[in-house]
Amino acid sequence: MPEYLPEGKLITTSENIYYTRSEKLLNEAKRNQIILEARASICDSNHNLIVDLGSMKGIIPREEGAIGIKDGSVRDIAVISRVNRPVCFVVDDITTDENGQPLAILSREKAQKKCLNNFVSKLVCGDVVDARITHLENFGAFADIGCGIVALMPIDTISVSRIEHPKERFTDGMDIKAVIKTIENGRISLSHKELLGTWEENAQSFNAGETVAGIVRSVENYGAFVELAPNLAGLAESRDGVRTGQQASVYIKSIIPDKMKIKLIIIDTFDYQYNPQTPEYFCNEKHIDRFLYSPEQCTKRVETVFR
Repeated sequence: MPEYLPEGKLITTSENIYYTRSEKLLNEAKRNQIILEARASICDSNHNLIVDLGSMKGIIPREEGAIGIKDGSVRDIAVISRVNRPVCFVVDDITTDENGQPLAILSREKAQKKCLNNFVSKLVCGDVVDARITHLENFGAFADIGCGIVALMPIDTISVSRIEHPKERFTDGMDIKAVIKTIENGRISLSHKELLGTWEENAQSFNAGETVAGIVRSVENYGAFVELAPNLAGLAESRDGVRTGQQASVYIKSIIPDKMKIKLIIIDTFDYQYNPQTPEYFCNEKHIDRFLYSPEQCTKRVETVFR
């Protein structure tokens, strides 16, 4: 298993369980600067994280809680928000507490710097990485790409089919894949839609004459756009009472690859509570240079080129 993963993905691995089972093995992890994980149980009044290692208690001092805490470029909420969640760290020292019990001194910052230097800094545009959603805003999703290092996925890169809020696709803690879209001044932005398949790959799941489920994404005076899959939508004829965000049953009149169009008829609509599922990916590559969404024969060309 790769060493540099989003926080929470190491904690149940056999290696992590092995090294946290005793003081002797934690000392071995210290000598080799192995990145481990455990759950933070408390953030004390000084914003130190108390970590339960099983074999002993650990503490991540506030200034070791994240890159940027020391110089003030990152706020303490980055530490406080880790309570009851897995945190990564390297072991700095093993000493004793005021009661003479073993106490591990840990550093999340050093684990993050190791990840940054050996993994994140080597990423290039087009690389496909594992990520874990950390929180959602109306403008995009933030995702951990390794050891708690977070990058932004703007809302317009989440899928080809437009959404009003990332919560329609993701939930906090969801494991996903992402593409490195841009790297500017050390800041990474992510994309997602290039992994969800081309127009043709998505359209192959549907046939003219079928009635299928969809989601109404927008209502115009000439019809309603209905999402059939995150990277596929069709245009339905106008119908009274149809609202954006509703679930729809739609009849597929025709599928026209040359024009990248799917013509639909709305059979029924009803209100819908979003329950995002882990995305289905069509791309299993570790790197992509370009993504051509539109069919080759289509006059309209929709393409992403990663540089």
